[in-house]
Amino acid sequence: MVTSSATNIEPLDDPDVMLMIAVGNDDAYAFEEIVQRYQSRLFGILRHLIGDIDLAEDLTQEVFLRVYRYRKQYQPGSKFSSWIFTIANNVALNAIRTKRRHPESQFAESRNNSSDSTWSVADIIQAASSTIPARALDKLEMKEMVKLAIESLNERQRMAVLLNKFEGMSYDEIANVMQMTQQGVKSLLCRARMNLKELLQPYLDNGLIPK
Repeated sequence: MVTSSATNIEPLDDPDVMLMIAVGNDDAYAFEEIVQRYQSRLFGILRHLIGDIDLAEDLTQEVFLRVYRYRKQYQPGSKFSSWIFTIANNVALNAIRTKRRHPESQFAESRNNSSDSTWSVADIIQAASSTIPARALDKLEMKEMVKLAIESLNERQRMAVLLNKFEGMSYDEIANVMQMTQQGVKSLLCRARMNLKELLQPYLDNGLIPK
């Protein structure tokens, strides 16, 4: 069971916490509202983390199943988004470990599905370094470089960047989700930015796409 254990907040400060309390009281409408609020966000994170659209959809549903399963045990102690993304992180890591035990199925669909990524190169560049000069890029190149940039990161770095850049989470919130120290998160993001910069720099300077 995943508990909510970061910095304490008052439930009224977070409307999603209030919704989850209602879910714990078997309010079906509150659960539907949580699904509507978080379905696309969770799917986006899981798709980029796993690299497989079909599996990301399944894992998104698994997250909501766990949210409902733990509804009676839920105790507000942090932002609801931190709690639900902690569940998502655990679900994703379990799926990655399973894929590694069964390499014949590992990311089989990701090569076909990654071209429709919603990331933009500008976002990746900003995550890597605000000092890299961007040249004019066409859309096909942008999609390819996004795919390469995402694949260049290990799952922990990728998760930290996703939560920081696209969910706007603070170091403290990411530390809670990933069960790390705040300093550990800073180091993880620093390594991720260095890796992204190393990949993108030759392309942005000279148009060279890594092999």
